Amino acid sequence: MGETRAVSASLDESMKASSLSHLTAVSGANCALVVGVAYGASALVGARRGVRIAAGLLALGGFIVLVTPEPSVVRAGAMAAIAMLALALGRAGAGLSVLCLAVVLLLAVDPWLALSLGFALSTVATASLLVLARPLAHGLGRWMPRPLALGLSIPLAAQLACGPLLVLVDPRVPVLGVAANLLAAPAAPLATLAGLAACLTAPFPWLQDGLTAIAWLPASWIAGISEVVGSLPGQQLPWWGDLGGLAALSVVSACVAVVILAPQGADRRMLRGVAVVVVCAVVGVGAGQTALRTVAGSWTVPSSWAIAACDVGQGDAVLLRSEGATALIDTGPDPAPLEACLVRFGVSRVDLLVLTHFDADHRGGAAALHGRVDLVVHGISDGGAADRLLADMRQGGARTEVAHPGMQGILGGARWRVLWPSATVAAGNDASVVLDVRGGGIPDTLLLGDLSAEAQQAMQRNEPVGEFDVVKVAHHGSADQDAQLYRAASPTLALITVGADNDYGHPRESILSTLASVGATVARTDQEGIVAAWRGDGDELVLWRERDVGGAR
Repeated sequence: MGETRAVSASLDESMKASSLSHLTAVSGANCALVVGVAYGASALVGARRGVRIAAGLLALGGFIVLVTPEPSVVRAGAMAAIAMLALALGRAGAGLSVLCLAVVLLLAVDPWLALSLGFALSTVATASLLVLARPLAHGLGRWMPRPLALGLSIPLAAQLACGPLLVLVDPRVPVLGVAANLLAAPAAPLATLAGLAACLTAPFPWLQDGLTAIAWLPASWIAGISEVVGSLPGQQLPWWGDLGGLAALSVVSACVAVVILAPQGADRRMLRGVAVVVVCAVVGVGAGQTALRTVAGSWTVPSSWAIAACDVGQGDAVLLRSEGATALIDTGPDPAPLEACLVRFGVSRVDLLVLTHFDADHRGGAAALHGRVDLVVHGISDGGAADRLLADMRQGGARTEVAHPGMQGILGGARWRVLWPSATVAAGNDASVVLDVRGGGIPDTLLLGDLSAEAQQAMQRNEPVGEFDVVKVAHHGSADQDAQLYRAASPTLALITVGADNDYGHPRESILSTLASVGATVARTDQEGIVAAWRGDGDELVLWRERDVGGAR
């Protein structure tokens, strides 16, 4: 019905990840069902052809009003109306001709539809079914039973045609999208018809409730498939999302079609051979990337790590591990790099999430953690996005607590303690949660959030810090630092979480000079990627750099 207000953010993401998001939008299949039912019902009671056509058009108009005229609905409605007109005139309607006429008329009436991605996807998907589905079924039928080939040909045709457009808005390719659609497609018409019947019986609540319960069954089947498929490791292959990505995926789609459609023969051998090479290369690279992001990812990082700074660009995301328990300090600016880091370190659940403050570069990746966190300790909320994020965490089963000086807890065998913020500081960088973590195999660590020099000095006045093995440098290595704090901490290792070629000039030469003066080894995520550290057999600090493995010590 196009009613998606009750669809949660996690379900919406699962639908997109499994290539089923089109089932939450009204399209040609829905319009065809409604018109077909109205036309067939009129025929059953003996109505003449003109009455049947009128019934179909009235049902179509009412349905469009009910679901609201979105671009895909307008395209489908125009095609259905033209098809009904052809039927009234006794003319056989060719699908592609009807589609072309509908598109031309709609663009003449509303040229702005040319800029609508929904309209483009709807048109391209329909054209692919009209042009590609039958040939694909014939080609697949050479290798599998015909009923299975027919079932696969429809989602495969749509995937090949729409995939290049979809990477413009989501630069990922759903590997199992065709399989998910094959499983979910039979439930869509059942949900549509039962849902429409429930809408029409609004004056009779007892009947509407029963029909809604019936519609819930196929809808839940679709949602269940999307959640299972969307959560599978390696289900989404990263792609690039600009016009170059569109062009590259278009070439791959064309090669897949050639492999399936091209008949055997010497004159087609070269074309087919090139297409096979391209497809095999993409599959090979994709499989390698998927392996690194899933089962093989943990093989590429040291198993003994106790602290790890993820490479999430210009933002913070630091992992701590003690006796099987894991903490994450901030989430970086985006869910994708955070998820990649968690997968690579084998982290499926976070016992403690600390959100030092609510700037986007520290909380923007939180969507990757929905339903996977036990306790959230956070800085002062500034309302709006911060409150929504915390509510989402609670909805996912996490407890949330506001950090305050002296607050402490246990992480495995380690103990963490909050040193800052002061109750007098408003939200922002200077209200960052500062954490002191010691013991349990974790090197003594000080995490400074985005604290400025003034706030660092104020913290020192309240509670002077002692020495630490590791210091997470404040604010990505900005110039606004208190050198005295770093001299007091005297770190062996200074972690600078910073994005490559950032616009702020981080890290600044002044803080690098300060760290050099106290004898700290500097590890930067912009130059060295992921950085990990742990205590070695002789209790010495061991450092591992993703882009300089030979530099471990």
